[in-house]
Amino acid sequence: MALPLLVDCDTGIDDAIALAYLAAHPKARVSGIVSTGGNVEVGAVHRNNLVLAELLGIDAPVARGAERPLVQEPMYADDTHGPGGLGHAVLPAPSRTGGPRSGAQLWVDLARERPGELTGLVLGPHTNLALALEIEPELPRLLRRLHIMGGAIHHRGNTGATSEWNIAVDPEAAQRVLSVFSSAPQRPVMGALEATESVRFTQRELDRFAALAESTGHPVAQILVDALRFYFEFHEADGFGWSAHVHDPLVTAHAVTGDFAGTRPLAVDVELAGTLTRGQTVGDELGRWGREPNLEVLTDVRPGEFIEHLLTALEAGLAPASAG
Repeated sequence: MALPLLVDCDTGIDDAIALAYLAAHPKARVSGIVSTGGNVEVGAVHRNNLVLAELLGIDAPVARGAERPLVQEPMYADDTHGPGGLGHAVLPAPSRTGGPRSGAQLWVDLARERPGELTGLVLGPHTNLALALEIEPELPRLLRRLHIMGGAIHHRGNTGATSEWNIAVDPEAAQRVLSVFSSAPQRPVMGALEATESVRFTQRELDRFAALAESTGHPVAQILVDALRFYFEFHEADGFGWSAHVHDPLVTAHAVTGDFAGTRPLAVDVELAGTLTRGQTVGDELGRWGREPNLEVLTDVRPGEFIEHLLTALEAGLAPASAG
């Protein structure tokens, strides 16, 4: 049986790779996509998601999310992902619209339709899931499980000194989600930077993507090549060399397979008031808060095995027969 997933993402280069992986993997089925502003503004994200869903053959609703975070002003990562979100890639115009349903309402509708079956996968800010909890507070019990890419527990930030992008874009939303989901039957799984930054693409992986595009002619394969070139250029300019940290696909693959990393329980909260630390995810390693763990955090990542799994899945799933 394929695992039904609702993917909430701010697509985004690594989000696009994650969507391609889900379309390619035989044990995953995308039941819905929510477009969340983050890497770029929500309109550009929504366009990217509509085009990618069409090209990947994902027959599922794509809903446009909220225009801005719950409290603070929007911020975007055009320097990291390019002005349209997918680096140097040039996308065709989408042939369909996402319809009138909001991102928050799509969370609620799909969870109510399949109680206990749907896995939630948040690869961007938490704005729309936080809004969905206002409509349906029972979401933690309606979902099978929630998987999150975000946070930095014992790791430098990639936005502020201690904050990770997906949390920093909307800290109030993330704090609300972590608080409400503390009552979930299964703890949500968080892939924080200390896990995801162990996944690093080099020229070898870029060459594999280029070979995939050449051998299959699949339009998404070429989009990923053009997007990754921009991502490599950004990381090189940022002092990381000719390489790229690829965050979302690891969390996505773990949600589907349960493999390539372990987990450990931890009580985690989001700092909302710190002058220097707003948006930081704080883990209570010593139990000073007196709270039960509310998350399982990814640990002991096996990046080499994961990267090979990812590339193999894409090579099989983006074969010429599936191109369109």
